[in-house]
Amino acid sequence: QVQLVESGGGLVQPGGSLRLSCAASGFTLDSYAIGWFRQAPGKEREGVSCISSSDGNIYADSVKGRFTISRDNAKNTVYLLMNSLKPEDTAVYYCAKRRWYGSSCSSRRNEYEYWGQGTQVTVSS
Repeated sequence: QVQLVESGGGLVQPGGSLRLSCAASGFTLDSYAIGWFRQAPGKEREGVSCISSSDGNIYADSVKGRFTISRDNAKNTVYLLMNSLKPEDTAVYYCAKRRWYGSSCSSRRNEYEYWGQGTQVTVSS
């Protein structure tokens, strides 16, 4: 059974850092693209970052240079290290598995078939 579980969210001051984890089970992690998405109140869910074996690491322009995605295949976990956090980064963050084996990254939400429950990130002084 495929399952994704996010953790690591919390309250942090502007300029601070957090590391989110996405623990995967039921499939081989490095065989699928894994995306991080976020949804702020009143806004649509948007792609933040993605990792795949075919095209490496992808970032949204809004987080480029501040966020780093990585993968530990032995632990079947994807991480999102978030530095220099801003109030506009406040959102619920989700990880998701893309549908197709061996696929590259995509920012289209409907191309991801399994989602975690989300973890809240709040950036505020």
